[in-house]
Amino acid sequence: MKKTLIVVDMQNDFIDMALGTKEAVAIVPAVKAKIKEYADNGDEIIFTRDTHFENYLETPEGKKLPVPHCIKGTAGWEIADGLYVEGCKIIDKPNFGWPNWSEESLEAVELIGLCTDICVVSNALIIKAAFPDADVKVDASCCAGVTPQTHAAALATMKMCQIDVIGE
Repeated sequence: MKKTLIVVDMQNDFIDMALGTKEAVAIVPAVKAKIKEYADNGDEIIFTRDTHFENYLETPEGKKLPVPHCIKGTAGWEIADGLYVEGCKIIDKPNFGWPNWSEESLEAVELIGLCTDICVVSNALIIKAAFPDADVKVDASCCAGVTPQTHAAALATMKMCQIDVIGE
């Protein structure tokens, strides 16, 4: 069975820049180890990048979250140093969830990254809907939310939708 690791938005702005949190900083070593595990096994790794443009504050998201972040080409938009594995696919997504997961061939999927309560949960639910028979799991120890409370709420939501949550 083909295994795929999806590394969601492990970008500087979400770790220690515009929208960073101490919880996001804390998961970086675990995320790095998980990526290494998949790379060493020769499994597929896909990175997503939250991608906005200079007009971000004029967008519907920007009006609700008026903090410019992940502006394409900036340091905050980049995947954190030491995480990207050369040759892996990067998906630049313009909003929380990537609507085109159904174009991928996903069988056993593990999601990690940021933010549990926004982009991780959105992508996990899209993938579960597109591939109802796939083994979809989220490693809670490699995720962080906007707050610890909303992280926990997102994990509970994913469990209710038959996504396996590991690493709690």
